[in-house]
Amino acid sequence: MIAESYICHYFVDEAGDSTLFNKKGEVLLGTQGCSRYFMLGLLQVGNPETLAEEMNSLRNRLLSDPYFSGVPSMQLHAHKTAVAFHAKDDLPEVRRELFALLTKRQDLKFFAIIRDKKALLSYVRQHNQRDPEYRYDTNELYDYLVRSLFRDRLHIKDAYQIYFAKRGSSDRTESLKKALQVAKEKFAAKYHKQPGNASITVIPMYARQNPALQAADYFLWSLQRLYERGEDRYLSLLWPSYRLVIDMDDTKKAKYGTYYNTKNPLKKNSIADRIGNTNDE
Repeated sequence: MIAESYICHYFVDEAGDSTLFNKKGEVLLGTQGCSRYFMLGLLQVGNPETLAEEMNSLRNRLLSDPYFSGVPSMQLHAHKTAVAFHAKDDLPEVRRELFALLTKRQDLKFFAIIRDKKALLSYVRQHNQRDPEYRYDTNELYDYLVRSLFRDRLHIKDAYQIYFAKRGSSDRTESLKKALQVAKEKFAAKYHKQPGNASITVIPMYARQNPALQAADYFLWSLQRLYERGEDRYLSLLWPSYRLVIDMDDTKKAKYGTYYNTKNPLKKNSIADRIGNTNDE
């Protein structure tokens, strides 16, 4: 049995939507409700049990506060904050409390990768010109980002428990395992090593079942608010816990994209020309 200190806990969630077309094949990018960016993020948590206890305790305290009495999102039947934290649905007062909790934690490390769907659409169209039979698949994008995001994240510990926020009812466990294995192999090939023997356990789970996935949602929401709306105050609060943000399609300086980290902080003026939705498609 592997000691807990040798196990790495990752929690993976997404922000934005990965769709490009409707059922008729018409481009959705730039229409109401369609995001400009799709993001995948992973939160590394040193002590998930303690984080869960703190977040559950906070939610219980908020639910018992008369200030929130009668608020729809705080009622169990609404299946929102009363059941789980979700940045999009939570009241500003609730968000402030959870942000305060997350900023005090010293065991959180967040990594994210971003695709600009405008560039993705261009890639798909070029692919279709080369191969008319090609059809864009949202799972193709998700698995590609998993491989890219995890390539350098699976070689330190003896074991990895990776929780993926589940969407819908489909079971993609085997596809995710394959993507992670490819990530390990690419890391080994890059550094001329043999793939490690670390065990990888993939655990698909609805975010409402796991507080750490809810925390990952807050990190992604903060990043999304910057890219989609130009608001950076939420990102600034959590930035000390961000370790890497890969903007794959910001290729002004390098063809592989732009990497934001402690040496190159992500700020509003860093992406001034990339903020907001597009309506030119």
